[in-house]
Amino acid sequence: MNPRAKELLDWYDHNARRLPWRTSPQARATGELPDPYRVWLSEIMLQQTTVAAVRSYFERFTSLWPTVYDLAAAPDAQVMGEWAGLGYYARARNLLKCARVVAFDMGGAFPCDPDALQALPGIGPYTAAAITAIAFDRPATVVDGNVERVMARLHDIHTPLPAAKLELTEKAAIVTPQDRPGDYAQAVMDLGATLCTPKNPACGLCPWRVPCRARAEGTAASLPKKTPKKPKPTRFGTVYLARRVDGAFLLERRPDCGLLGGMLGWPGSDWTEGEAPDHSAPIRAEWKTLPAEARHTFTHFHLRLIVRHALVPMDRTPERGSFLMPEEFRPSDLPTLMRKAFDLWQGAA
Repeated sequence: MNPRAKELLDWYDHNARRLPWRTSPQARATGELPDPYRVWLSEIMLQQTTVAAVRSYFERFTSLWPTVYDLAAAPDAQVMGEWAGLGYYARARNLLKCARVVAFDMGGAFPCDPDALQALPGIGPYTAAAITAIAFDRPATVVDGNVERVMARLHDIHTPLPAAKLELTEKAAIVTPQDRPGDYAQAVMDLGATLCTPKNPACGLCPWRVPCRARAEGTAASLPKKTPKKPKPTRFGTVYLARRVDGAFLLERRPDCGLLGGMLGWPGSDWTEGEAPDHSAPIRAEWKTLPAEARHTFTHFHLRLIVRHALVPMDRTPERGSFLMPEEFRPSDLPTLMRKAFDLWQGAA
């Protein structure tokens, strides 16, 4: 075993984080095996999201759907509603697609091969490597943001990300051991999350402090370098909250593709930069405008929505969407953006 890997595993045996989806190194040593379903679920949730944000979602999901069969049988709207707040709803759609493939086409068993895993919906190279190593204890090079930071500092690599990704992955592959690859993958991620942090790294406590070139050069705090991001543009739009006199709400399901794809929401305009786009209300009514906007930030842009609302008589037929009776409407099924508009309307009411 590479001496760097042994140093890190010795540290991990005493310092591993306790996470609801993790099998501890002590439990692994006694023969307890991780549940591939829980490993897969946590990795999908953790994509571009923090452990602190994911923990409660993971516990709620596994309480509602403890097996891949349970998740595969869950209603789409309920899963999407429970996902609200984790962002990237395409991940939630692929989560359901993947669960159904595994449950109905693969007998409930996740494959242990990276290539076979990547053939499943929503699983890319990183997630396939993480599942291979963590769930099945097979050698695979797992490189997330924490690992990139650790490798950049360990080898004092100043090439900015994302250009440095290949070099950092090659460095990570050299250290990845054949023995205990699952524990090692989690160990190097824990190192980045707890000691080799983006700011104020705790170099004095690090098991790799002696071989770390960036520590020796005094450059650790400035690594990894990153190519500056372009400022996010702001887009504008309008949503319409129509409530019928019997309490029913006017909602529509968005197209499967694109942001918030396949989810229920309030009818509204397109989202554009600059002037508000041309559009018409989804139903004839006396519309009023709330004083506050619904604001939300996506990965690539900020969004500001004007919220218009109206009480609609029973004899009006919508041009878009359909009315949902109060007993069928659950605000929790709405994506976060649409829930913000609903909360503003509720507050005004």
